[in-house]
Amino acid sequence: MSAQFDAYARNYDAALNQGLSISGESKDYFARERVRWIAARLRKVGAQPTRVLDYGCGTGSAGPELLRQLNVHSVTGVDASPEILAAARQAHPDPRLGFSLLTDIEPSACFDLAFCNGVFHHIEPPERPDALAYIHRSLTPGGYFAFWENNPWNPGTRLVMRRIPFDRDAKLLWPSHARHLLRRAGFRVLRTDFVFVFPRVLAALRPLEAQLATIPAGAQYLVLSQKG
Repeated sequence: MSAQFDAYARNYDAALNQGLSISGESKDYFARERVRWIAARLRKVGAQPTRVLDYGCGTGSAGPELLRQLNVHSVTGVDASPEILAAARQAHPDPRLGFSLLTDIEPSACFDLAFCNGVFHHIEPPERPDALAYIHRSLTPGGYFAFWENNPWNPGTRLVMRRIPFDRDAKLLWPSHARHLLRRAGFRVLRTDFVFVFPRVLAALRPLEAQLATIPAGAQYLVLSQKG
């Protein structure tokens, strides 16, 4: 997986935006709205994280939003691609944001929130339990995990992924399977939300999304879980 993304390091964001353009929005819109959704869910459970692990951080788009919206002290992004991490460091020089190779960060139960977005569809199914074990070991007891994935039920999601070179061969996870994997890894699943129902042309309807979150219509889904 590292070699694949090393090859796209220079045009990763451009390729992502090209795929997302059919929604009328850019990657920055989705990064902002994912964190806004997480912030609302964490407030409901009374959680106030201070240190965040961004697993499979890519070029680091989530980092500034996690700092700003969650008011955390630091975000550590980890990824398998050295070239992608170099691009992340260049784009986000904030000292509260760190970017490291997965193999350079030993899980030590020091993060109270883990975040990942669209990472596990790039991980081969036999390797997914190990990835979840890494995240579980990285979290403090009772720490939270915001697991975002693309919704296989949404035809728009599949269309977007076909337009992005590094997503065309991805292996999507059904929400029920994601929850199963999380439970087997020692997480307690708190809720599943389906988000991003309406493209920009229907933005006037977006206030309804909170009421539609239990319906598997959104382009992505969030499984919020907690370390047992």
